[in-house]
Amino acid sequence: MPPPSPLLLLMLLAAATSPGCEPGQDPVACEDLRLQTCADAPYGQTAFPTPLGHRSRRALEDSVEYVLLGVLPQLLGGQCDPDLRLLGCAVLAPPCEAGRRLRPCRHVCQALRATCRPALDAIGMAWPYFLDCGDHFAAAAEGCFDPLERLRGDLEEDEPPPSGLPPTFLHFAHHSHAQMVRLLRRTAARCPQVARTYSIGRSFHGRDLLVIEFSDRPGQHELMEPEVKLVGNMHGNEVAGRELLLLLAQFLCSQHLLGSRRVGRLLNSTRLHLLPSLNPDGYEVAAAEGPGYNSWTSGRQNAQSLDLNRNFPDLTSEYYRLVGAGGRSSDHIPIPQDYWAGQVAPETRAVMKWLDSVPFLLSASLHGGDLVVSYPFDFSQHPGEERAFSPTPDEKMFKLLARAYADVHPAMMERSEHRCGGSFLSRGSVINGADWYSFTGGMSDFNYLHSNCFEVTVELGCVKFPPEEALYPLWLQNKEPLLSFLEAAHRGIKGMVVDPSGKPVKDARILVKGIRHDVTTAPGGDYWRLLPPGSHIVMAQAPGYSRVVKKVTIPARMRTAGRVDFVLQPRGAWGGGRGPPGDAQDQRSRGPEGGAKPWWWRYFAALGGHQPRWLLP
Repeated sequence: MPPPSPLLLLMLLAAATSPGCEPGQDPVACEDLRLQTCADAPYGQTAFPTPLGHRSRRALEDSVEYVLLGVLPQLLGGQCDPDLRLLGCAVLAPPCEAGRRLRPCRHVCQALRATCRPALDAIGMAWPYFLDCGDHFAAAAEGCFDPLERLRGDLEEDEPPPSGLPPTFLHFAHHSHAQMVRLLRRTAARCPQVARTYSIGRSFHGRDLLVIEFSDRPGQHELMEPEVKLVGNMHGNEVAGRELLLLLAQFLCSQHLLGSRRVGRLLNSTRLHLLPSLNPDGYEVAAAEGPGYNSWTSGRQNAQSLDLNRNFPDLTSEYYRLVGAGGRSSDHIPIPQDYWAGQVAPETRAVMKWLDSVPFLLSASLHGGDLVVSYPFDFSQHPGEERAFSPTPDEKMFKLLARAYADVHPAMMERSEHRCGGSFLSRGSVINGADWYSFTGGMSDFNYLHSNCFEVTVELGCVKFPPEEALYPLWLQNKEPLLSFLEAAHRGIKGMVVDPSGKPVKDARILVKGIRHDVTTAPGGDYWRLLPPGSHIVMAQAPGYSRVVKKVTIPARMRTAGRVDFVLQPRGAWGGGRGPPGDAQDQRSRGPEGGAKPWWWRYFAALGGHQPRWLLP
């Protein structure tokens, strides 16, 4: 037999050393990738059988691993999506080129595991076995496939800080989307003990809605630690809030590194979420014209020409209807089904999922075009009137929250009617939203009526897209108001609601006499109730339990929430073969071994014997 030709040897060597190929694997038949969950994967072909042994597309789609990839975005509230999903697709249905399967990069898996593991820990879920960064992955030296490369494709190379400046230097400049993402990730990398980034979703054009979180335990909700969010750039041409939140993120990290006591107290007692840009698509339109342009609306809307602050469900009209009908429950109003028949922006959906996944207490949306702090309701109780004072049941508390910002803002307190925002001087630069102008579908009204979250709107100035030289004085004016507002999350009361055995009571209601708006407990049984100074009658109740009533007094100068716990006694006797309230539900949520299963287990209940017990810690 003659020896193989040099050309054939080169071809065999090239095939054996293709990037990410499994060593010594036989050629496979590539076929089109037709998996809905992996529709946005950066490749078009895969091969069967898969590394996990699925011999057909149908077998893969029926697998518990594939089902998990489909529901992970919902379980994690948008965190780590699409990154975790795309990585999973690269394992379950790896790319196929020229008859060879390509393995994903191990270093990509390891980096994503370090970033996303806290999100899974927070819901009591183990890291999926097929993403263990082991056998199904390849080292960079072997050549490998990066399934997340496209997500980073628009990011520029990182640059060092200007020569001679310390790492705590704040750079006052406008940032493109790529620069903003890079800055947030770099800031989190500098302060990994107290910061991390995560995405709540993507814009219409696929840009990450990236959040940077600050806490002493990033990625975890801690009992009785309030959750606060700040949202910027909801209108793409209103840029001041976007840059202020980028500066605030750098400031918090820098002050943490310098050992600031004030920032240390804040991060040890509060979980902060900063979303610098809710409308990155609109920003790109506005940025194309640049700072100081004369257009009042260019870039305001998202890429679908939707005003995001008019795109939320109109729950305020439903509130007025419930109050008019004499109904007791006028909070935590569900989203009407007919709302989904309209055009709902992906940015709006992302915020609603975010609000459902984190028990937020306090929020501010940063805008531009005037100089004032407004608070709900934004939609008038008299719809025929363009403006009419329309208070919530928490009018006093909302005023205090608005003043926490305005009273320490030097420009808002300036005694001149000729300045920006001068028309609000007599009101102390604070106004009820509908008393300014009425509109429906706003984010602040939705926060208040659908969840426990109190949100105000901060108008940062009359120039919507300020020039770069205006960013430094803008930061000086707003740094203290931002910190003051964040610290306002600790006004009122907080505590635990448990049963006699100490088990947390989820979704218990906290009622305050004279304020027709309840808040509910988080899954861990903890609650927060923002309240103005004074004496209050506070009640806790839950289905199957007797109501507990307490009187609390909040001093005028109290700056730390008072702790008020409630122990709810089961209503009625447990005799006659009946267990305590909730026992039947507990039994339904127990597996064959009798161990209690986490809330997300119901997503896999229909899988029978194929339930993913490897997801249980």
